[in-house]
Order: sequence, then structure tokens, then C-alpha cells
Amino acid sequence: MTILIDHSDHNGDNNVEKNVTEEETELVLDDGGFVAPHTNSFGHTFRDYDAQSERRRSVEEFYKTNHIGQTVDFVRRMREEYGKLNRTEMSIWECCELLNEFIDESDPDLDEPQIEHLLQTAEAIRKDYPDEDWLHLTGLIHDLGKVLLHSSFGELPQWAVVGDTYPVGCAFDESIVHHKYFKENPDFNNPSYSTKYGIYNEGCGLDNVFMSWGHDDYMYLVAKENKTTLPSAGLFIIRYHSFYALHKSEAYKHLMNDEDRENMKWLKVFNKYDLYSKSKVRINVEEVKPYYLSLINKYFPAKLKW
Repeated sequence: MTILIDHSDHNGDNNVEKNVTEEETELVLDDGGFVAPHTNSFGHTFRDYDAQSERRRSVEEFYKTNHIGQTVDFVRRMREEYGKLNRTEMSIWECCELLNEFIDESDPDLDEPQIEHLLQTAEAIRKDYPDEDWLHLTGLIHDLGKVLLHSSFGELPQWAVVGDTYPVGCAFDESIVHHKYFKENPDFNNPSYSTKYGIYNEGCGLDNVFMSWGHDDYMYLVAKENKTTLPSAGLFIIRYHSFYALHKSEAYKHLMNDEDRENMKWLKVFNKYDLYSKSKVRINVEEVKPYYLSLINKYFPAKLKW
């Protein structure tokens, strides 16, 4: 790992640069903030779904299944079933530990257990935004909905839990990764769902839009129904952090309202850390655990319904 530390002396003279080199070089930090590495854990550029990595074929197959199965009827059914929050009761940290068993098959950038990514994201944000503790916690919990993969939660297939998210009930934007597979989705040629607005109205607000079902929407429901005191921007990040068609390609902006546009500023901040902190840098869990437990106690009840 290389750490670049910029210091100016009291007279504002030249910066001093300190390099610490280990076997791997993945993450760079400086006083100006987190600096994104150029390549992911496989040596390819981030979110390159065409790169000839060992995971490319499986990732594309994942999205084919995802794009065929994510229909309005499916999303409504999942929201109704999992919105009951009658699976179990556990704390936020217990859920973090539960995720250690899983690796996200849709992710071309990372093959580490999820707890590694959660802490990488949270710690990178914490360094750059030390006073925004709600954002640190959002970094830690944003992927906890992936417990849907666990047998206690019905062991949903990965295509119904992870991957990029997008609205259903209106036309699938061409910026969505592997868009070609939507042609096999039953909603693709449904006249009620295949127009720009579909079942929605301009400026209706993303909170009124059905998103493809997965960990994002589930964790949003869990946090909201358990009455978290996170600000609305935190909930916005949780629900839309995988909505790359919006925050990368600016698709579906016609559905946003003023609150969405305000919260979008924080999502863009968060996205850099969520995506580019995926590296082989290891976090000492026991060292940072007390800090995150204090944040959990501040913003959530001791036990949550899931």
C-alpha cells in the first residue's frame, strides 16, 4: 500500500511526501482526500464489464438472469413479502458479521467477503468527512440488505439481491449494463411499462418509483421501518447506491423531485468511496468496532426487525 501524506510547515513551504510501500499498492490517501486507484482487485479498470477477467462470463450471465426476472409483478411481490420484516430480530453489527459468508457475484471489481468492503467504504469516508458521522455509518450499513442471500431470509438467488438497480414500470434505459437482455423481460413490450414515464409522472419523486428488487431496497425498508434517525440523505444513499444509470449516466432524472436532487449531491460523494475503495487493503475490525458500535447506538435501536 502507498500512503501519501502532504504536510506544509508553518511558513507554508514545500510539502513533505512520505511513501510507505508494501507488497501491494491499492489505496492512496492524502490531505486532499481519498484518491481512487486506477485498477480493481483483478487488475482491470473499475466497472469494466467487457474486460477479459476471470469473472466476466459469470457477471454477464448474472445480468442476463437479472434483466429477465426483474418485472413489476416480481418487485411488488418481493416488497410485500419482505416489507413485513418478520424474518428475525438482530442488531446492525450482528448483520455485518452475517455477511462474512458472502461474495457478490455481480461485482467485477471485488472477490472479498462483504464485511471487508463495508469497512473499507466507511473508513475511507471517515478520513475525508470526519464530522459527518451519519455518512460513516451509511458506508458501513449500505450493503447489509445482502443478508437476503442467507437461508434465514429465504436464500434468494443473487440476481434478486445484488447488481445494478434500475426502475421497473417504465422503459429500461440503454445505459443500464447489458441492456440487450431486457428484450426477454416480460415487461419490455408491455405498453403500460415500455414508455419513458410508464406508470409514473414527471417529477413524481424516486420514493414513488419501483426499483428492481435487491439488497438496496430491502435495507432501505429495514432502516425506515425501524425508525432510524439517519438523515434523508442516508436513506437515499442506501436505496440508490447501485442505481448507476442515474448517478453515472444521468438517466431517469425526469422522475426526480427537489429532495432527490438535493440528496443526489451526497450520493455522488458516497459513490466514489463505495466503488473505488474496493481493494485488497485490510481493515482491523476489532480496532474500529467500538467507534461503529457507538454510531449504531446513536442512529438505530439495539435490535431491528428484519
